[in-house]
Amino acid sequence: MRMYLLALNPTDSVTDGFLPAAARLGLDITVLTDQPEAHRRAYPATEVLECDVRDFRAVITRIATHHPADAVFTNSDHLQTQAALVADYFGLPGKDWRAALRAKNKAEMRRHLAAAGADTVRTAELAPDQDPSVLTGAGLPYPCVLKPREGVASEDVVLVGDAEELVARAKEIQARRPGAALVAEEFLPGELYTLETLGDGQVRHVLGGFHTVVSPPPAFIEERLDFLAAHPEPIVAQVLAQLDALGVGFGACHTEFVVHEGRARLIEVNYRVIGDQCDLLLAQLLDIPLFEHILRTHLGEPLPADLGARRDGAGRVDYALADRAGTLTGAPAATDREVDGVRLSYRPLREVGSAHPLYATNRDYLGVLRVTGADRAAVDRLADGFLATERWEISS
Repeated sequence: MRMYLLALNPTDSVTDGFLPAAARLGLDITVLTDQPEAHRRAYPATEVLECDVRDFRAVITRIATHHPADAVFTNSDHLQTQAALVADYFGLPGKDWRAALRAKNKAEMRRHLAAAGADTVRTAELAPDQDPSVLTGAGLPYPCVLKPREGVASEDVVLVGDAEELVARAKEIQARRPGAALVAEEFLPGELYTLETLGDGQVRHVLGGFHTVVSPPPAFIEERLDFLAAHPEPIVAQVLAQLDALGVGFGACHTEFVVHEGRARLIEVNYRVIGDQCDLLLAQLLDIPLFEHILRTHLGEPLPADLGARRDGAGRVDYALADRAGTLTGAPAATDREVDGVRLSYRPLREVGSAHPLYATNRDYLGVLRVTGADRAAVDRLADGFLATERWEISS
């Protein structure tokens, strides 16, 4: 059976997750991408074809003139709608393209939730060619959050304190992102969490979630995620009701939300499995073939009523962050170790000798630390010890 995988940048999720899972399932994988050389270097044993994957029409043509498809899949935030449209064109299992679009387009997500009576967040949308001053007449409360309408990874997400700052920050983002629409919305207070789900359109499993620690404002950089085997049932019910309103329920979904005074409100819906190595931690802790299950749904296979997931593990993911611009002159190498049943894995994300500006986004990550075990205290001791002992040195 042949599965087409739509991709932009090579990722750990594909390298360490989906490609090995596809091999175990006996699938022939063809990667379609607009960056073929990078993918051929990353996946030398996989067929890679060049394609304008942001254009669903180009993807349809590429597949129609190659081998027949049994499945179309992507784990990219930017390509969910395209993959859904292509799967629908060929009569293959996939997500509803409308739900994929609602999840990706943050303004449309807010409009749809409000129209469905699920939640109302005061929001204003700024078209690429609009003067940001129009935002000041939208009746937004301050502080508010400004962000790209289709953004990811905390890129250009900023907390602004007043109308003057809102206009100034919007102009800065427009200069960096010509052609990008922006969204300004009321700041939602509360602790930040995630809910990880997996469905086949009929059955939906809640896999657990994470408690997320973010950087101090005005940026929103994820610094640490602690695994939670279960959220309180009323919170899960609130989040699932909002996902139902959006039409989200097929394949994997990573939902970010805040909880304030017992109320769960969505921040964003990423209609794919969680990334940045949290997916690898999730599969390890739950002790299930997570990536195989995700691929099977796109092959049209139903999920089992019980995944057999374990709920007794503890884990966390920490990100080493650059605190200034400059050249990385010292950093720990890739490390794997096990201490008293606790497993630690560290992977560099930036090469020593490379120079970068300070982005104030997830692009400031220098490395990722993943620690799992049966005991929360033991996991924290090993993770805290590694972070306290190792050094990341940046020269201006």
